[in-house]
Amino acid sequence: MKNSYKTISLVLVILMIASTLAGCNRADDVDIHEPGSIQSEEFYIDLSMEMVPLTAAPAMFTIQMPTASGTQVNRNQKAEIDYSNSSDGYIMVRFLQRTTMQLRVQVTGPSGVTYTYTLKSNGDFEVFPLSDGSGSYRIGVFEQIEGTRYATANSATISVSLKDEFAPFLRPNQYVNFAADSNTVQKAAELVKDITGIYEKVGAIYGFVISHLSYDRVLAANVRSGYLPNLDAILASGKGICFDYASLMTAMLRSQGVPTKLVIGYAGDVYHAWINVYSEETGWINNIIQFDGRHWNLMDPTFASTGNQSADVMRFVGDGTNYSARFLY
Repeated sequence: MKNSYKTISLVLVILMIASTLAGCNRADDVDIHEPGSIQSEEFYIDLSMEMVPLTAAPAMFTIQMPTASGTQVNRNQKAEIDYSNSSDGYIMVRFLQRTTMQLRVQVTGPSGVTYTYTLKSNGDFEVFPLSDGSGSYRIGVFEQIEGTRYATANSATISVSLKDEFAPFLRPNQYVNFAADSNTVQKAAELVKDITGIYEKVGAIYGFVISHLSYDRVLAANVRSGYLPNLDAILASGKGICFDYASLMTAMLRSQGVPTKLVIGYAGDVYHAWINVYSEETGWINNIIQFDGRHWNLMDPTFASTGNQSADVMRFVGDGTNYSARFLY
């Protein structure tokens, strides 16, 4: 493994956290300055950084698309939170009124970490993952008053018991957005049609993405807060920014039944991004695909399961304590 960890650029994470995606600039956590909780009537959000925010597959994997079933709903005049399928690892939210103001969704799970997302005002449902697994979640929908001042439009507290621990990392969501009939899914199926091994699938998809896409410097220089990848458009154009690379790889792997996490966190003391995949043989394989600030790299997966580990890998990875995940998408 190349010893690139010490030179990892701090600019990566912004592009992996969906709504910060202004090229590759540094970001800080969303900060609620007023003392109240997610149910606060009014508070301030620091918009210098917004979360934009990174098993053995069965032979025939059926993509299970999110749906707003309407059986468990918290709805008022402004916003609707549908948590009918929270046991499948997601909620769906939509804003019900016309507005030109900015909208935000916050999801706080059992870990206490708050994920902040941008919500569109077109009246359509959007999908947000329950990345913390089973437990209690607080969900808030917020409408901008002025600048960084936001008021609560709706909120709910729900108890989640996942049917499958991998559910949040197999389905589409706002940042890894694909459909069963999308070109992205069809291309993934074409790439791995004669492949059964997890590592081989990862290699085939990784190889395609980094060779097919070129870095879109124009978009990177002009992208705005709230940017979300349109995967089929990215596939067709062959251009993308860092977040597009990560989202496309994650979507392709998930569409093939490979549980995949797009992870933001720390590698040592450096803010970093990586993609984890799961296999029944080895469990979660961390950092299998990583971005060092300039290049995407496919890590040698043998460190997870064999005695043939790279000395550099083992020196850094050790027992895994050098990696600290902060956000999972």
